[in-house]
Amino acid sequence: MFKDRSYDVIVVGAGHAGSEAAAAAANLGSNVLLITMNMGTIAQMSCNPAMGGIAKGQIVREIDAMGGYSGIVSDKSAIQFRMLNRSKGPAMWSPRSQNDRVMFALEWRKMLEETPKVDFWQEMVTSIIVEGHKVTGVRTSLGIEIRAKTVILTSGTFLNGQIHIGEKSFGGGRTGEKAALGLTEDLVSYGFEAGRMKTGTPPRVDGRSLDYSKMEEQLGDEHPGRFSFLNGKRNLENQRSCHITYTNPAVHEILRDGFDRSPMFNDRIKGIGPRYCPSVEEKINRFADRDRHQIFVEPEGWNTVEVYVNGFSTSLPESVQYNALKKVVGFENVKFFRPGYAIEYDYFPPTQLNHSLETKILKNLFFAGQINGTTGYEEAAGQGLMAGINAHLNCEEKGPLVLGREQAYIGVLIDDLITKGTDEPYRMFTSRAEFRILLRQDNADERLTPISHELGLANEDRMRNLERKGNEKRSLRAFMDKSSISPAEINPLLISKESSPIKQKVKLSSLVLRPQLSIKDLQASHNKLSQVLMGLENESVEQAEIEIKYEGYILREKELVDKMNRLEAVQIDASLDYDRIKSLSMESRQKLMKVRPTTLGQASRISGVSPADISVLMVHLGR
Repeated sequence: MFKDRSYDVIVVGAGHAGSEAAAAAANLGSNVLLITMNMGTIAQMSCNPAMGGIAKGQIVREIDAMGGYSGIVSDKSAIQFRMLNRSKGPAMWSPRSQNDRVMFALEWRKMLEETPKVDFWQEMVTSIIVEGHKVTGVRTSLGIEIRAKTVILTSGTFLNGQIHIGEKSFGGGRTGEKAALGLTEDLVSYGFEAGRMKTGTPPRVDGRSLDYSKMEEQLGDEHPGRFSFLNGKRNLENQRSCHITYTNPAVHEILRDGFDRSPMFNDRIKGIGPRYCPSVEEKINRFADRDRHQIFVEPEGWNTVEVYVNGFSTSLPESVQYNALKKVVGFENVKFFRPGYAIEYDYFPPTQLNHSLETKILKNLFFAGQINGTTGYEEAAGQGLMAGINAHLNCEEKGPLVLGREQAYIGVLIDDLITKGTDEPYRMFTSRAEFRILLRQDNADERLTPISHELGLANEDRMRNLERKGNEKRSLRAFMDKSSISPAEINPLLISKESSPIKQKVKLSSLVLRPQLSIKDLQASHNKLSQVLMGLENESVEQAEIEIKYEGYILREKELVDKMNRLEAVQIDASLDYDRIKSLSMESRQKLMKVRPTTLGQASRISGVSPADISVLMVHLGR
């Protein structure tokens, strides 16, 4: 079947990373083969039925701004939408959707099947084909050889996956699916370093058996937003509520009684788990002084009673899980659909990659997603998008697209992985981005759509939307800067908002600087402003307001970006022998030899490389 056919890009694995990689490469013009072990689980939400969240929502908007599919699919399958952190500054605002799990996967498959240059093949890949330090294809479990110019591995949790439930342990990539075998050993034979990580998932329960009246209801936003910047607005008129409840000392006591049978505490699990999403037994053990822990009760879709018990991830025996959960308020009569479990899997430390996500050891081979030590759909999808783009550019013999830390959270994510590595599942936070005022969720299209459009991925509709929004924002800012308002018109509002009254006419923009006031607050006091706002999109108004309120902070971050870029402009030869630079500390030499930074800026971000070492490098490089 494949003897007389070769592809530009083969993508191994059809999770979030693989799906975005296949779509990006195909939409840029590459012929793509997407290989998955199960055609029925393309882009499946293996863990919680939600997209976005703190910093993760920014990544989904960035993927959408680049022309990826995650934002569109999330909007089509959303059952609830919330903008998190509204009480904080706009750099912290993070969109999150609760999704219909089945609809999400079906929409993804539909979009991939409607992408003309994507072919599919259902089978396990057991090895890669290498000729002269270059990957030229893959070999499957049936012995079929399929040739390609580039290969992207997005294996998720499937590489030698091992599932743990109490004292039971068995192979699997996730519940009900077999593990992927052979590929890790094949890669190690070429000199790759492999490691082991762990993640987990909570029980799924029957929502009909829960008493929601005893829980706190968590509603969606009154005016729900969306991830995608495209004009196709989806009216989320009806939303499904989530609920919040808590563990208690009785729950904790039952869990502790099961610790002797926990694979977490009897050394059967060797992989390192996610620090910021611990299992419930880890929380009980680590925070022994706390009487309760929050549990989010999340519906799995529109037309199902299945519920995801967020915050109760566990690998304890199913009987312990059941008895403990029955002591949670509202769960007294709970019925299980299936228990929670932990899963161990292989990953490859990402310091073995270039910023393009191509491996340093073998040409034409790219890694994306959990194979690089990340956790979360959004981090995986962002890597998949970039791997797909760069695999296509590789086929075209063009240089890679690398997003800087000042351009995107995706850039921060990849730079962190490549430069610092990770020995625990990496999760994105706003605190990881030093330029987060510039990397807001509202301006992802402004930052990234022109770059992607020039590449050929973001289409004309996206550019037209961006231009419209930009024009609306600029015209509103100009109006605010030139229009004044009198004390008689505005003071009643200022007094009601507990803001100081004015004594003479002031510009509207100066009033927006006050934390108590928004642009829309002013429209009732200024007729012409009200007329101007009537013709504008909410996103344009919101972005204009952010830029007015935070202009000083934005300018300061841009100055810091300029300083950073001066270091990024200093290239470092990949063959530089750091051992010969005796003025460098021993730790610095070891770290620099391992990471092989391409710029002085990247070198400055390596853990263990001090400012003094950077000064030595600058002198050595002739600066």
